[in-house]
Amino acid sequence: MNFSEVQKPSRYVGGEFGLPEMNMNASSTFCMCFPDTYEVGMSNLGIRILYYILNQQPQLRCERCFAPWSDYAQYLKENNLPLASIETKMPLKNFDMLGFSLSYELAYSNVLYMLDLAGIPFRSKDRDENWPLLIAGGPCVVNAEPVADFFDIINVGEGEDMLKNIALAYDQNKGKMTKKEFLQYVNDNIEGVYVPSLTCFEQNENGVVTKINTPHKTKRVYIRNMDECYFPDKAIVSNIELVHDRAVAELFRGCANGCRFCQAGFIYRPVRERSVQKMTDICTNLIANTGYDELSLNSLSTGDYSGLRQLIQNLQPLVKEKKVRLALPSLRLDTFDGEFAQNNRLSSLTFAPEAGTQRLRDVINKNVTIEDIDSSVISAFERGFSTVKLYFMMGLPTETMEDIDGICQLAYHIKDLYYKHRNSKKDIKINISCATFIPKPHTPFQWEAFDTQENISQKQAYMRQKLRNKNISLSWHDYESSTLEAVFARGDRRLADVIEQAYKNGAKFDGWTEHFRFDAYMQAFEQFGLDHKQYLRQRDEDEILPWDYLDMGVDKDFLLREKHKAYQAKCTLSCNKQCNACGLQKEGLCNVNR
Repeated sequence: MNFSEVQKPSRYVGGEFGLPEMNMNASSTFCMCFPDTYEVGMSNLGIRILYYILNQQPQLRCERCFAPWSDYAQYLKENNLPLASIETKMPLKNFDMLGFSLSYELAYSNVLYMLDLAGIPFRSKDRDENWPLLIAGGPCVVNAEPVADFFDIINVGEGEDMLKNIALAYDQNKGKMTKKEFLQYVNDNIEGVYVPSLTCFEQNENGVVTKINTPHKTKRVYIRNMDECYFPDKAIVSNIELVHDRAVAELFRGCANGCRFCQAGFIYRPVRERSVQKMTDICTNLIANTGYDELSLNSLSTGDYSGLRQLIQNLQPLVKEKKVRLALPSLRLDTFDGEFAQNNRLSSLTFAPEAGTQRLRDVINKNVTIEDIDSSVISAFERGFSTVKLYFMMGLPTETMEDIDGICQLAYHIKDLYYKHRNSKKDIKINISCATFIPKPHTPFQWEAFDTQENISQKQAYMRQKLRNKNISLSWHDYESSTLEAVFARGDRRLADVIEQAYKNGAKFDGWTEHFRFDAYMQAFEQFGLDHKQYLRQRDEDEILPWDYLDMGVDKDFLLREKHKAYQAKCTLSCNKQCNACGLQKEGLCNVNR
C-alpha cells in the first residue's frame, strides 16, 4: 500500500498554520497523544493549550500524534514503520515522554492501539528506562483505575502548571534517576500527581474494595486566577475540517449550578472567570491570528458568565468588520437571552431540560422550571428560530414512566408555543435526543445503578409511539456503548486485563458506531471470569470506592447529602446564590476570582 492510497493524508503530514516555534535542540522531548482521529483531537482545547505551553519551555520540544485511521495503520504495518509524531516524524518510542489525553472512556482501547503501532509495551511494569514515560490526564482520570496499569503517571486536575512541572522535572533529572526513583520523586513533590504503581487495592470475592494502600491522597490541582492563567493568543489552523472547526475562547471554568448527574460540574469546581477585558483581548487576538469566521465562547454554562452581555457588546465591532459569527454553546434555559441568539444568525437552538417533569428536574437539581423553558423558547421563536434541539436523559434515579411521558408532553407543548409565537413561515423542527444516564464518580449519583436494557428499551418504545409527528424527531444513544462507558466510569484495575484482551479481540475506535464491537469486550469479560454487570450495580453508601484515594476538593459527605436531597426532590441553590458547604469553602475557594 502506498501513502497516496491513504484517505485524508492531511491528518498525518502536519505543517499547519499557527504552529508554535520549536527548539529542535531541546534536551527533552514530549509527544502529545490523543486516542482518536486528528479531526477529533485537534478540536480539544486542552490539547491546544498544553501544546503551546510545553513548546514555550526552551528545554522541551512538544509534538503531536493522533490515532491513525485503519488505512494509515495498514500503510504503517505493510511498510514496517512505527507510529510517529506529526511534526518531525520521530517514532513515539524515541520520545522521552508521551502524554495521553483521556477525554472519554470509549477511547481506552485506542491507547493500546497507538502503543501497539508504536511498538511500545502496554504495561508500565514492562517498560524500563529505555521506554518513554507515559502520562495520562483529562476528565477520565478522576477514576483512571481501568487504565492505571498502562501509565506511569496520572495527572489529576488542570494541567497547565502540573504537566509543565513534570516535564521540567524529568529534564532536570534525566540520566540521574532510575524510572522508579523519578516516579517516587514526582509523587512526593508535585501536587496532583498519582503514580499507580505506588497504590494497590484489596478486594473481596465480589470485587468490592476493602482497603486502599496508598502513600497519600492525591489532591486535584486547579488554576486559581484565570486572568493569570496562560491562554494562547493564536491557534493552529488545520488543513482539513475539524469536528469543531473554529476559534475557541474559554470564558471560565467550573459551574455553579450543581446538577447532580453532571461530573464536570463537580470536578471543575469552583467557578473561576476571566475578566471581560481579558476575554476581549483573547477573542480579538484569536480572530486576528487565525482568520476563522466563527468564534466559540466556551464554558460549561456559557450563559452564566457574569460579563457575557458586555463581552458581546465589546466584540460587535470585530463581528461586523471581520464578519465573524459568535457561537454560544452550553446555554441554560434559565440564562438564555434572546439578544444573544439574535446576534448569532442561527436558525437552531440547543437546550438541555434533561428531564420531562418538574419533579425529576428537581431530583437532578436542574433548577429549570417550565416558566424558564417557555420564556426561552418563546424568545427564540419571536426572533425567527424554527429548529430546537432538546437533550434529555432516561434511566435517572427515581424515574417513572410518568417522567418519560413528560418528555413527550414537553415536545408537543413547545410545538404549540412555536405556532403561537413564531416569526417565521417555516414549520418547526424539534429534535429530541435521549441519552441513557450513566452514574459517574465524584457526583451525588456515583452510588446509583445503571438502568437495565429491558427498562430502557421499554421507555424508548413508549417515546417512539408517542412522538409520531412530522415536526418531531427522536434519537438515542446505543445501549451497549453506554453500558461499556458505565462499566469503565466506575471500574477498577481488573479491567486492564479486559481492555487489553478486547483490543486483541479487535476493539478499537469504540466511540465510532461503525467500529464498536461489544462482543469483543464480552468475550474478554468471560475469559477473565468477570461479570460486567457487577460494575453496573448500586453501591452501598459506606462502600470504599475505587477512586476514594482522590481528593477532588468536594467532600464525600456533601455528595451524600445531595443524594439524599435528590430522593426528596429537593433542590440546592446555585453556588452563585449561596455557599452550599461542598468542602471547597475550607480552602477559601468559593469566591476565587469572581
